Amino acid sequence: MAVLEQGLQDYLLPIGDEWVRTEKIDTIRLPYDGSPVATVAQGDPALVHRAARAARQAAAVLENWSNFERAEFLDRIAALLRRDHAAVACLISLETGKPISEARVEVDRGLQTLLASSIVARGLHGEVVPIDGAAIGAGRMAMTIRQPLGVIGIITPFNVPLNLALHKLGPALAGGNAVVHKPSEQTPLSALKLAELIREAGAPAGTYNVVTGLGETVGRALVECPEIDMITFTGSVETGRAIRARAGLKKVTLELGGNSAVIIEPDADLDAAVTRVVQGGYGFSGQICISVQRVYVHQSVATEFRGKLVAAVEKLRVGHPGEDSTQIASLISEQAARRVESWTQEAAHAGAKVLTGGNRTNSTIHPGVLADVPEDSAFMKNELFGPLVAVNGYDNLDDAIRLVNGTPYGLQAGIYTQHLQRAFQAARKLRAGGILINDVPTFRADHMPYGGTKNSGLGREGPRYAIEEMTEPKLICWRVG
Repeated sequence: MAVLEQGLQDYLLPIGDEWVRTEKIDTIRLPYDGSPVATVAQGDPALVHRAARAARQAAAVLENWSNFERAEFLDRIAALLRRDHAAVACLISLETGKPISEARVEVDRGLQTLLASSIVARGLHGEVVPIDGAAIGAGRMAMTIRQPLGVIGIITPFNVPLNLALHKLGPALAGGNAVVHKPSEQTPLSALKLAELIREAGAPAGTYNVVTGLGETVGRALVECPEIDMITFTGSVETGRAIRARAGLKKVTLELGGNSAVIIEPDADLDAAVTRVVQGGYGFSGQICISVQRVYVHQSVATEFRGKLVAAVEKLRVGHPGEDSTQIASLISEQAARRVESWTQEAAHAGAKVLTGGNRTNSTIHPGVLADVPEDSAFMKNELFGPLVAVNGYDNLDDAIRLVNGTPYGLQAGIYTQHLQRAFQAARKLRAGGILINDVPTFRADHMPYGGTKNSGLGREGPRYAIEEMTEPKLICWRVG
């Protein structure tokens, strides 16, 4: 890497064993105020194919590594990330506009993802197949082993640029694969820093290649490249559908977001629920796939809950992402903030009550609470990705479940109640990939199975589950008599 005259860091692209400079350059800006923070070489389809060829060569080396070697490699990456914790957190904050305190948490989470991937690498195994369970199998034994697919193409969004990359990269490496990564064009810096660490950890040339650029050019080339064996994507439903249509016979996993909801029953601990709704609904300004977007509160406690939530939200500090005290900074762009603002205004015009917040200053949306939001509004049907929460009332639990299920998404959902039987009844009826009891749907441990139903995607993340997608079983059968 080199430093430009104007003082911006100049990032090149890690392809094979080189750092590649390109003719086109992108300037990465702090979303909070638009100030430039770095320049990045912009990739193109030709570089995708070059990266895939390099990854194919690396994959031929990695597939012969033992489980122990793969685990030790992941442990070395984790040690280097821990060493550079502060620098990586700063990069995340600069490229996303995420408050620095939240960026530090993301690095901590990334370390947990690497740890979980290392554990999975050590324990990767097949199984004994009871081949003699049929008459034709008499005198034979069989087993499976798991082998890498080869080259994994990963496409990640802007909101959690390090940890979402590691959720794909960690299991890929644990399974013996090489990777070509297209990060969001808005947030490539943490991926490029990660590439430095992976090389320092002793990766074979071509193990991790990063190609920046737009989805319609670089992303499409990655999906259609014949050297890529699997695509794993996190992003929008529209793009996910296009990827699945173009991927051909490649394996595909998709995490396509949601508009998560939580139910508050009459016997719920309201103070505990408010605390977690604030954490789950306003962290990173609501720009998380499992952010709390909708809250359904039983009518008997709705007024009390809304009052407590408004009071808590009004205490959130809005400010520059670099300040330790900041809790709400900006959205990823002013365009994104304008969309959230328009959906909020549309809901208000349709009868919703804006109890607090919701106003926009440049790319910042001030944290807000809405009540009685029409269920057919864009605010309730779509993924908001902003620091606002809708609080609507309900009369009975079946109605609440119907409302939670009444969107095209199904990533995670939550319910607060002290009545265990009702909680499990709701858990069975709610159509989502994960159900949280006495917690908000924003909870995620990095080793748990994570993914959705309906338009929220295909497949599951979490290293133990992702590695099953990124490896394939091979049957070995032999005659013993």
